[in-house]
Amino acid sequence: MTEILKMTDAELATFVTEKRNELQKMRFGTAGSGMRNTRSIRTTRREIARALTELTKRTKVGA
Repeated sequence: MTEILKMTDAELATFVTEKRNELQKMRFGTAGSGMRNTRSIRTTRREIARALTELTKRTKVGA
């Protein structure tokens, strides 16, 4: 959580893009075969949400 607060806006946007790609790979990976660590999908979704929340907060403060 603290590393998200330390990132710049551009780094946050890149982070969200990377995590979304990672989440997509996890989802399609589980479709073909059983994934053992299904909790990682939840944590990845939450990391994306935290980063997007921080981006939104920063834009509202700057406006």
